Amino acid sequence: MKFFRILLLFLSVSAFAQQGGMWIPSLLEGMNEKEMKSLGMKMSAKDIYDVNKSSMKDAVPHFNNGCTSEVISPKGLLLTNHHCGYGEIQSHSTVENDYLEKGFWAMSLEEELPNPGLVVTFIVKIEDVTSKVLENTQTISNEADKQKKIQENIASLTNSLPKESWQENRIRAFFDGNQYIWFVVETFKDVRLVGAPPSSIGKFGSDTDNWVWPRHTGDFSLFRIYADKNNRPAVYSKDNVPYNPKHFFPVSIGGVKENDFTMVFGYPGRTQEYLPAVSVEQIVNDLNPAKIEVRDAALKVQDGFMRKDKAIKIQYAAKYASVANYWKKWIGETKGLKKSNAVQIKKDFEKDFMAKVAKERKQAEYGNLLAEFETNYKAIAPYALSRDYFMEVVMRNTELLSFGYRLNQLEQVYNARGEQAFNDRKANLLAGFEELYKDFNATVDEKVMEQLIEIYATKSPLELLPQELLNQDLKAKTAEIFKTSKLTSYNGLKELLSGDAKTVVAAMNQDSGYLFVKMITEAYNKNVAPKFDEINLKNIALQRTYMKGILELSSKDARIFPDANSTLRVTYGKVKGYAPADAVYYSPVTYLDGVMEKYVPGDYEFDVSPKLIELYNTKDFGPYGENGKMPVNFIGTNHTTGGNSGSPAIDAHGNLIGLNFDRVWEGTMSDIYYDPAICRNIMVDIRYVLFVIDKYAGAKHLVDEMKVVRPKKK
Repeated sequence: MKFFRILLLFLSVSAFAQQGGMWIPSLLEGMNEKEMKSLGMKMSAKDIYDVNKSSMKDAVPHFNNGCTSEVISPKGLLLTNHHCGYGEIQSHSTVENDYLEKGFWAMSLEEELPNPGLVVTFIVKIEDVTSKVLENTQTISNEADKQKKIQENIASLTNSLPKESWQENRIRAFFDGNQYIWFVVETFKDVRLVGAPPSSIGKFGSDTDNWVWPRHTGDFSLFRIYADKNNRPAVYSKDNVPYNPKHFFPVSIGGVKENDFTMVFGYPGRTQEYLPAVSVEQIVNDLNPAKIEVRDAALKVQDGFMRKDKAIKIQYAAKYASVANYWKKWIGETKGLKKSNAVQIKKDFEKDFMAKVAKERKQAEYGNLLAEFETNYKAIAPYALSRDYFMEVVMRNTELLSFGYRLNQLEQVYNARGEQAFNDRKANLLAGFEELYKDFNATVDEKVMEQLIEIYATKSPLELLPQELLNQDLKAKTAEIFKTSKLTSYNGLKELLSGDAKTVVAAMNQDSGYLFVKMITEAYNKNVAPKFDEINLKNIALQRTYMKGILELSSKDARIFPDANSTLRVTYGKVKGYAPADAVYYSPVTYLDGVMEKYVPGDYEFDVSPKLIELYNTKDFGPYGENGKMPVNFIGTNHTTGGNSGSPAIDAHGNLIGLNFDRVWEGTMSDIYYDPAICRNIMVDIRYVLFVIDKYAGAKHLVDEMKVVRPKKK
């Protein structure tokens, strides 16, 4: 199609191979393939993505719609991060049989543990459908109406485009809505836990080392995909058999060294590489600090309880890790954006962009873009800040408030759509709440709410808050709610939701916790959401036009890639150390020696098991060691983000050499601005994975299932 030919024109090969970018695997031929080969790749683009033959894309499924995973055996053995499988490991754990603490290893297929609700999704086909999605939208001037028509076209295409009965069609926007791509996918619903190291390996360093290099974490877990007798997706059944994949990765124990080619294949979640400078300033100065403050307070409360009570530690392990992950990420992102002078770099880019606009006489299309961005971001500032406080306090980090928010949505469904819709939503809520309350502790959550509601009432723009909130003793109000509200237990919630719609709504409106959430939510829905949505819709339209201008006016050697959107991408680079600060240089590989240097007996973050200490002292590393040392982690210049957790790290020949699990702290800014000088992704060396499976866990039958290779080094 015309747009796509234009896009390829502007993505022609640059004189020097570069790094950074998240590229669509079906479009690697040309510039990307030449760049990868100049960096040392020995494969072809067809080896990575081929719609007609098996290729690497067939071994890289999306793990539970959040992480990435890779198939590493002909029997559907699946590798991902420990933190990606953390919820499943936790769900099988008890105080008496704690797999988080002790680890888990299935010594036979019969011992593998089913995980209801866990899915993995493979990409079957990728195809451009931009012209069909944008059909009959060009003459629509109202942005809301245009988006509505686009969604109607997407819905129609999703239903009509060809696929097999067990497959699904998905259509996703790229380049801020300038391009649309169709994916055919297969989702497997029987995925069983096979193995996980103890947290002292899989989570070594925990929150202290999160987003930090040097790193020494064995962040991996093993699952297995099961299919029906026809090798197709099926829900859990004892009659299901291990999945026979179209492709699986050979596992290399040849090791890595600085400047080796690396490719990371996965499902990066969300990036915003083309934001205007004014937006980045708002993130750095206002939005990130607000979110950091809320999560900092929540984490301190939770940590205090977790250190004193093992049951609470198990309850809150996954939740705490989730909250801490982005708390620390936002801190590093802000630091990196300032260190790299990203705002000024974007201003310089914008100045150059406007010069091109003038040169090409495109003022009518693009001349007012930056001025309109300035106006809109100034106008949206209080609403964006208020929105982030609401999201962080009410919807994400205070569980009782988030429960009440869902009930408020239930009441709104009743008012808008009647009793049948209410009953359907209520049934779904009750099923979902049962799992949520399993890990809910009212004592902990009361102290969290006590801290966070005070922040909300004093730091969120006061003119947008309900007056009732500002005139209360919030500490006393929190105590009253947790003493009287039925939202503090699953049994209480079920009691609250008993009866017909009218009865339930009346009961909810007598509950202290629900009424408190309703007051805050109604003020947010009245004072914040409409205005935020109105201005944000204008920014969406502006961003789409800005992206179109960038594509149209960029030089032929510009490397313009679409922002991440949880679709399959390829990023490539090299194993590389870096210098995060003056007079500081970090080499790219860490070893088990570093684990022992960090070892603190009994510490929940840095404890080391006696078995691992014994293996270290005797140097019993098997075939996985290197010159008497055991490699653990390495870093590279691959451009990754959330969603790339668990992604395969692949060598020049297509072998698995590690799995991605993190980024260096200063480099988390790569979601907004990628700087090859300081952006590094962190990977577990596959040799450490095999060493733990074989020598530590004694599960060599799993290694025997893989195709282990040792490529010759030049």
